[in-house]
Amino acid sequence: MTQTLLESGAELPLLAIFTDFDGTLVDIAETPDAVHVSTELTDQINRATRDFDHAFAVITGREISDIDRFLSPLQLPIAGAHGSQRRRADGSMEMLDDALVSGAEDIVRAIEPLAMAHPELLIEPKTGAVALHYRQAPELADPCLRAMEEALHDHPEFALVKGKMVLEARPTGFDKGAALRAFMQEEPFAGRTPIFIGDDRTDEDAFRAAQELGGVGIKLGPGETAARLRIADVASVHALLRGLGDITHRDEPLLAETTAH
Repeated sequence: MTQTLLESGAELPLLAIFTDFDGTLVDIAETPDAVHVSTELTDQINRATRDFDHAFAVITGREISDIDRFLSPLQLPIAGAHGSQRRRADGSMEMLDDALVSGAEDIVRAIEPLAMAHPELLIEPKTGAVALHYRQAPELADPCLRAMEEALHDHPEFALVKGKMVLEARPTGFDKGAALRAFMQEEPFAGRTPIFIGDDRTDEDAFRAAQELGGVGIKLGPGETAARLRIADVASVHALLRGLGDITHRDEPLLAETTAH
């Protein structure tokens, strides 16, 4: 079944583009530091920010500093650690409560013994959040889950989020959907139609938020999803961004077919 993203004869709305990073803008790598970001991608993102009047943001489980490092010299609006960190388009930051930062540090200490016993596991400490990656040891999924659940037992202010070969502890009440909604209340996003592109279960909140605000969620790859549209892979995301950017400079309507679930 196919569905037109924008039907012939319809006026192209002003778009706000939101995208995940790992598995969406870049292919997933064995470790978080091993992803490859080409110069062509940073050039394309730079162009997209201009095409959409700077209404382009990354919403990711990574920290903001990670995205800045990979996309340097760009400094985009970013929601990091599933929205518990957020840099607005004007460069101002939303800061996390110190108690949540301390709680995340406690969780790191609680799961360190498991990681020390299994060096193939990777703990990714974040400011106010923690990720435990088991991509290199999928057979350890259950022990990782138990360790994280035990660590969160004394920290009800944190929620456990399951991703692709990763378990994350994040502050309760923060998710990618809430981050998207916050951006949509601010310039240059306000009044535009949101599109969120992602690939993981942690992106489902953002798919729903975008669609509740009159936009659309676009999911990469297979699996159940709230997103109304589906796309094949990272290369297709790049092509979609180019196509949407091109169409903002044309007078004629766009007829773009995208596979829907």
